[in-house]
Amino acid sequence: MSLCISPAARDALQNWLEGQRALLGHAEATIEAYRGDLTEFLSFISMHKGEAQGLGPLAEIGVTDMRSWMARMRSSGVGARSLARKLSAVKSFYRWLAEREGFDPTAVLSARTPKYQRKLPRPLPEAAAAQMMVQVGEQDARQWVSARDTAVVMLLYGCGLRISEALSLTGKDAPIGPSLRIRGKGDKERIVPVIAPARDAVTQYLDLCPYPVEPAAPLFRAIKGGALSPRSIQIAMAQARAQMGLPASATPHALRHSFATHLLNAGGDLRAIQELLGHASLSTTQAYTAVDSARLMEVYRKAHPRG
Repeated sequence: MSLCISPAARDALQNWLEGQRALLGHAEATIEAYRGDLTEFLSFISMHKGEAQGLGPLAEIGVTDMRSWMARMRSSGVGARSLARKLSAVKSFYRWLAEREGFDPTAVLSARTPKYQRKLPRPLPEAAAAQMMVQVGEQDARQWVSARDTAVVMLLYGCGLRISEALSLTGKDAPIGPSLRIRGKGDKERIVPVIAPARDAVTQYLDLCPYPVEPAAPLFRAIKGGALSPRSIQIAMAQARAQMGLPASATPHALRHSFATHLLNAGGDLRAIQELLGHASLSTTQAYTAVDSARLMEVYRKAHPRG
């Protein structure tokens, strides 16, 4: 489909993507998602108009063209959430293009974002989260592997790390101190405190690990000594949750959700939790207040005489 895009439009897209990468620090996965969304949009517009569209014709896209594109997306099975993401990419690109080429992007920017219900985080109950720390370590008979998996899930729940962040730690991060410097999404850096049980779990793993701790090497090793893959931890948690009778939503990422929700329940400040999680926007963190409110309403319904 990208063959339908004119060279000028393709160059403009590439320049915009490079700006997103350099100026905003978006992760490579985000850049590739933008590339796919915009390539799909520009290809559709070319086919819709009957020929590859240069920058001039792209500036003349109207409300009807946008409606046709959105209708095509819906008819091809694209859900409201995904369509909203695609539309956001298109609008961002058009703001940049309009400023560069000097045209009015109102027709594109006025396209209404599809409504969808945002998914709330699905944390584990506190007791289940604590049991998970134990259960994961019982999934492998090899002592060092058991200690490794325990250490990883301790960091996810104890520090609120993404699994990619935990597995990106290297030998230079050891020994783990009272805090860790984490580079997260969009190459954003943050400092997170490390609770004593998590530090102890990592220390125990390193004492048992058959591979040397090397500054440039991954801290968490796979069986053959390479970098540990997220899949290994996902499998360990899947086995543990089956034994505990937990739903499929009890994933490694759910431990990060649990970290945030349990801090909030204990009176944690929302801004502080935002910093600990590395969220760029407070609105992302505010999803946890909805989780807390839902829990309180459930307690109310069950306990109130008129509930």
